[in-house]
Amino acid sequence: MIIIDATNLIVGRLASYVAKKALLGEEVHIINSEKAIISGRKENILKKFEKRREIGDPHHGPYYPRKADILVRRIIRGMLPYKKERGKEAFKRIKCYIGVPKNLEGKKAETLKSAHVSKLPTLKYITIGELSKHLGAK
Repeated sequence: MIIIDATNLIVGRLASYVAKKALLGEEVHIINSEKAIISGRKENILKKFEKRREIGDPHHGPYYPRKADILVRRIIRGMLPYKKERGKEAFKRIKCYIGVPKNLEGKKAETLKSAHVSKLPTLKYITIGELSKHLGAK
């Protein structure tokens, strides 16, 4: 079981790492998923995700999440072959949490140096928590 602290990690790089590990059979838990970041200008990111929320209708989908933990999980799903059996099984092995749950407190969480915010050439980014608040999460 791998526990990853998503604080100040670029969500795309985190997602590709987690998807690879899940496909190899590892169980992955991501804590502090609301503190992960998306790089780019804030206005552009907000527009992009608002547009995704508006697609479809409430009865038939596609359903795009608002909560930070489910949003990160959905981003990871995009890196998996989720319509095939091995992708479905891998997706079940991925758990995302807002904050640190009681069952994972005190266990050592690792961070990814390859996905850290210091790798960005600019300082333009938005956290997943800010994005989910803007989309209407509680």
